[in-house]
Amino acid sequence: MIMKIVFVLFVSLLSVACQTNASREVELQNPVIPGYFADPSVVEFEGKYYMYATADPWGGDFLSCWMSDDFQNWTFNKLNWPTKAACTSPLSNENNVWAPSVVRHGDSFYMYVSVGSEIWAGKASHPLGPWENMLGDRPLVPFDTTRYTHEIDAEAFIDEDGKAYLYWGSGWGWINGRCWVAELNPDMASFATERKEITPERYFEGPWMIKHEGTYYLTYSEGKTIEDSYEVRYATSDSPFGPFTQGANSPILTKDSSLQVYGPGHHTIVQLQGQHFILYHKHRLPFEPGTAFRQISMNPLHFDAKAKQIKNIVPELSVKIAVPGGADARPVHVRPATVTASSSAQAYTQPANVADRHYGTLWQPAAGDAAPGLTAVFAELQLPATLELRFEYPWKRYYFRVETSEDGAGWKAEADYTTVGAEGSPVRVELNNNFKYLRLTFTPHTDAAVPALFEIYTVANR
Repeated sequence: MIMKIVFVLFVSLLSVACQTNASREVELQNPVIPGYFADPSVVEFEGKYYMYATADPWGGDFLSCWMSDDFQNWTFNKLNWPTKAACTSPLSNENNVWAPSVVRHGDSFYMYVSVGSEIWAGKASHPLGPWENMLGDRPLVPFDTTRYTHEIDAEAFIDEDGKAYLYWGSGWGWINGRCWVAELNPDMASFATERKEITPERYFEGPWMIKHEGTYYLTYSEGKTIEDSYEVRYATSDSPFGPFTQGANSPILTKDSSLQVYGPGHHTIVQLQGQHFILYHKHRLPFEPGTAFRQISMNPLHFDAKAKQIKNIVPELSVKIAVPGGADARPVHVRPATVTASSSAQAYTQPANVADRHYGTLWQPAAGDAAPGLTAVFAELQLPATLELRFEYPWKRYYFRVETSEDGAGWKAEADYTTVGAEGSPVRVELNNNFKYLRLTFTPHTDAAVPALFEIYTVANR
């Protein structure tokens, strides 16, 4: 009897362990988040992923952080720090909040971020903060008045022995990019060594260090981020201080006109269920040279450890990833069967785009449309549900009302944001009536963003 109980307990524990280690494969569409963001940095904490990114165009006075538990559905957050106002020194220039790097070291999270062409250092006990400047009112790396180096694009690297390093640097006027490294003290807010220049061949900006099977891979970007020439290269060394030798097959990620991928670069590398992925920004469509409306994509990254190389990457428009958990128990997203609109700005902004499960496309009305709006028709009658809206700019306010109908003739009011507006991503609206038809009507307001939506869908209420 005792042996039987022991066996049953063993089987139960084994079952729990298998469930804990289970994963499921999901397919993502690139871009992976809605909106214009660049320079991604990702950390995982307590089963959730946090993606920090520059808000385009050219940053803002705040830093964004997207949160997800499955790498598919992301919620937008604005952090309390850094802000342009809080990160300004007597030497700071006009540049906004750019290029965050966030790492976990011990029980704390550390951020190194570019503001005013300086590098500021923050600390928090949780990825969403509250964050605080570790150095009070001064940067870790001040503005270079000689303009020898653009003091931006810092990336922290924690080696296997626990030592931390900071890599950073760009060039002025889109030329003469330079890369620097210094070891950080245990406080993560000061340097244990003098900065050392380690600029590899054809480097411009965006350094990111990863160590794989004893080799240090310094990955970085070359070219102009506002052009399709932007690309990812790498160099290798046996030491975090170099010297670095450019990879024989570098660059490893470049534009692909056949896939309409232009200017991929300034990346991070993450590991999900044992597989490496590169996350990077590329230009929105239609591609307009000279602009900074970028979107974040990801693709698998593979090493050839024997050759000490990173294999070349194809910027595919979809990617399969393994995420923790067994069968997908999330609520089903129901998308409209057809969508019509009061008008459309151009061929890339048709109303059908809000139901195509793709953040590379959106709907936007034509300029001069006095009453812009969308009407979505679902294939079947829907029970009360939650509507999720993913607007073009999650930090701007949109003013609209939502109505539903069972027959397309009699309409019932569901929500009215024509006075207070709504912002965020997703914006969730409770639909309290059965419906087959759904109508959004936008109204003018002094601080209203131009109506534009990447995606709409409903989630059944339980």
